Amino acid sequence: MRRTSSGALALLALSFLVASSCEQAPPVVLAVPAPAEARAEVAAAPEAPPAPASQDENEPDNLEEQRARLIETIQRAMELPEERVQVLRDVFALSPYLSQGNPQLTVHPMSRAECRKVRAEAGVRDPESPRCGAPFMAPLYNPAAGQREGDARVCIDRFEFPGIPCEYPVVYARANEAATLCRAVGKRLCDAHEWEGACAGALRPPEEEYAFDRDRLQATHKHNTTREIRWAYEGWRDPYRCATFGWRAAKCTGDWDKCGSYTYPAGSFPSCRSPFGVYDLHGNVAEHMNLPLAPGELASLGDGGVTEMKGSWFGFFGKLPHEDDCRWRAPDWHETRVLSPVSHRNYHLGFRCCKDIEGESEAGTIQDIPAGEGVR
Repeated sequence: MRRTSSGALALLALSFLVASSCEQAPPVVLAVPAPAEARAEVAAAPEAPPAPASQDENEPDNLEEQRARLIETIQRAMELPEERVQVLRDVFALSPYLSQGNPQLTVHPMSRAECRKVRAEAGVRDPESPRCGAPFMAPLYNPAAGQREGDARVCIDRFEFPGIPCEYPVVYARANEAATLCRAVGKRLCDAHEWEGACAGALRPPEEEYAFDRDRLQATHKHNTTREIRWAYEGWRDPYRCATFGWRAAKCTGDWDKCGSYTYPAGSFPSCRSPFGVYDLHGNVAEHMNLPLAPGELASLGDGGVTEMKGSWFGFFGKLPHEDDCRWRAPDWHETRVLSPVSHRNYHLGFRCCKDIEGESEAGTIQDIPAGEGVR
């Protein structure tokens, strides 16, 4: 058994070249206070039952035990029916790598018990919203437009998948696996603008957030040059607030047998919290999102867009390999369709889920999720 220790690929050179002779408007820098509902003192949401001490301090040394314990934790925390749990088992079984990190190499910098202690000492109070109808989720809306929680039409997980406080994020997920796992727990993959709104404290309508009349390169350029710049927390970028202190093994080349996933338990940095009460939008793992290139490709209509990565991916030791403010969008790095069976996966790439308030997403079945060989 591996004991949890107490306590990017080399710095990415992202070059976003856009041929344009137009003068660029400077990005708008705003500070958005937390919505009144998020500031209100309300009863804290019940957290998942603590794992037994023998499990909490020692990580399984094989993939089968790690996955079995994770799925049991998800089932218990979310009270899932057996048919949905079986989809989870099937998705994991079809992937040679989908996990919380290679159990032979991963040494987490913080244990689950330490995470719970940190959150308790910080007096963390995460309200459970009846609007979402699921634990550990936050409703999204636009306070600047006069909206309140009752106007929300979508919710987002407060924590990276599995969406449970003080649980380690799932990594090595392809985008189609992420989409299927979200559907299995009654949710769906988030659209890019939903993640951005959850981070910035204001969810704007899709027609304001996407230039559907342009290709991705041009649309992203337009978005980034006019975006509001802010972080999930108040003030300017402060990597010390978030889980940006993981590391990359010296011999890590991105391959399963050379890279551990040195991730923190989700929510272990209480001040790395957005106005809506969503954690780890900076730091910890990168997150798969759906980026629609047309109105019909919104995730609420079926995960039909292309891949987009969010979060401070590969931001180790507080370094900044790329912009990481809430509304920045990446170029088309490793782009595929979300439902492609060969989308990118690695030791530091996870996801989080959203949920339409109108009703649960269908659990569905697994399609075109190959076991495959090698890590792309």
